[in-house]
Formats: sequence, structure tokens, C-alpha cells
Amino acid sequence: MAVTEALDKRRATIEDYLRIARLDHATKHIFVLPGIALAWLLRGVQSTDVVFSVVLGFVCVVCIASANYVINEWLDRDFDRHHPTKSARAAVQAELQGRYVFLLWAVLAAIGLQAAATASGTMFAVALVFLSQGVFYNVRPLRTKDRPYLDVVSEAINNPLRLMIGWAMIDPTSLPPFSIIAAYWVGGAFLMAAKRYSEYRQIVASHGRDLLVRYRRSFAGYTESALLISCFVYALLAVSALAVFFVKYRIEYMIAFPVLIAMFGQYLSLSMGDDSAAQKPEKLYREKKLLAIVAALSVVFVVFTFVDVPALESLASQHFIELQ
Repeated sequence: MAVTEALDKRRATIEDYLRIARLDHATKHIFVLPGIALAWLLRGVQSTDVVFSVVLGFVCVVCIASANYVINEWLDRDFDRHHPTKSARAAVQAELQGRYVFLLWAVLAAIGLQAAATASGTMFAVALVFLSQGVFYNVRPLRTKDRPYLDVVSEAINNPLRLMIGWAMIDPTSLPPFSIIAAYWVGGAFLMAAKRYSEYRQIVASHGRDLLVRYRRSFAGYTESALLISCFVYALLAVSALAVFFVKYRIEYMIAFPVLIAMFGQYLSLSMGDDSAAQKPEKLYREKKLLAIVAALSVVFVVFTFVDVPALESLASQHFIELQ
């Protein structure tokens, strides 16, 4: 049951402050790995000390993400108390002190930015955007999370930023092609829209739409069908951007499309269930069917990174079916 009445908060502990950093969400940083792999395949190792750069990159992404989570949970505490499960968060239940919350944010941000700056100027620039996104998303007067559709697009930018940090670990002299950045961005938007679709269906059914809007203002501009359609649109845009990338850089990856489409379909199917893992992406490792599809997709990418299929080259040139 959502907590809608005034709370008698307990005294905060050190554990409560650590909880708002959400270090258990580190599984989301798996999106860094394709950046590492793509930079290695397309550009080769350009970093002078790649092992050190990789370590610094992961320190950067973990600390910056946790800094963003700190202000997210602190500034959302009066809204999260209306949510059926987020009302159990530390910032809702415990009497946290703002000065300590800001100190935690500053320390995490400083560590993350310093790690990025030590690695390379490119990583530092991306990390700075990553940190700024947390401010734009959570802090008034911008607070993009309160605006329909902009909330999804602005949160989804974290995905390509993770990709770029992974890329900078291997090659700090360039950035990934725009096509793969765009695919990561709109692919992330699909994930965020599916999360909202799942929340909308579940909370409206159990507690009503008014409570949902009190939890997150952006839901006032959504309907269930609009969220479902947006998932479909984001998935199409992601596949379109990937098609451009595959044709230009490794056409053999086109063979992965059926598995990619199955992955989008399975994820959307997950979002339609009660207490869906789509609402808690850090728990997706428990979804066996989705993991099986991801594993199959990984195998396809690995195999066709090294296996050439010359017949596919014809897809990149003009051909006509002659009738005479």
C-alpha cells in the first residue's frame, strides 16, 4: 500500500545514506561493455594504459551514476511516498539531513570526475554530461522527469553516455559513430517507456490514476495506449539506427536482427506483467527467458565478428529484379 499520509520518520543511519546511492544498481553498467568491444573492434586500442583506463572508467561510471541516484532519491522523497513500493525507500522512511546528502553527492561526483579526468579528457567531458543529466532530470526548474516524453528521452541519454565512457576506455581520441549512439539512445528510451507503461498499468489498476500522478507528474500527460505506442516507436527507431550502423561497419551483424527483435518483444511482454522486472531493471538478471535471448544475441555478435559472409555485401549496393 502506498504511503499517502504524513510519516513518522525514524532517525537516519549510515546505512540509509549508503542505500540512496543505490550501489546495487551497478548491473546497469553492463551497457558500458559494448562500448569497450566496439572501440576495440573498430579502432583498436588507443589508450596508453588500457587496464588502468578501464578501471578508472568503471570507477567513474559507478560514482557518477550513484551521485545522480542520491539527488534523485532525496528530491523525490515527497513523491515516492505515494508509490506502492518506492514508499519503502530510505529517503521516505528515514529523516535524512540535507547537508549530509549533498556531501555524499559531492564526494561521489568528485571521485567520478577525478577518475574520468585521470583517464582522459574525452572521458571527463562525457562524465560531466552524465553528471549534468542527473541535475537536469531531477532539479527544478528544469526537472525533465516531470514532463511527458521528455522524461523518457532525457533519462535514456544515460545509455549512450555509458557507451561513450566504455569507448573512451579503449580509444580516448574519438567517439562512437552517431548511428550507434542514436541506437543506444532510443533503445534506452524503449526501456524507460516500457518501465512507465508497466507502472501505469499496475498502479492505475490497484490505486487509481490520481495516486499515479501524485507520484510522478509526467503521468498526467500519458495514457496506457500512448505509452505502448511510444514503446513501439522507440523500438523501430532503435532497429533503424542499428541497421545503418550494421551496413556501414559490419554487415554480418544484420543476421542478429531476428534475435534483436525477439529481445524487444520479450522485454515488452515483461512490462505487461504484475510486479514486472521492467520496473526494476537492476533485477532483470532473474528473467531467464530474457537472459537466454541476450545470451543468444551475444553469441551471434561474437561469431559474426570473426566470420565473414560475402553474400551479405549485396545488401549495401543497388540491385533490381529484371523482368526481361
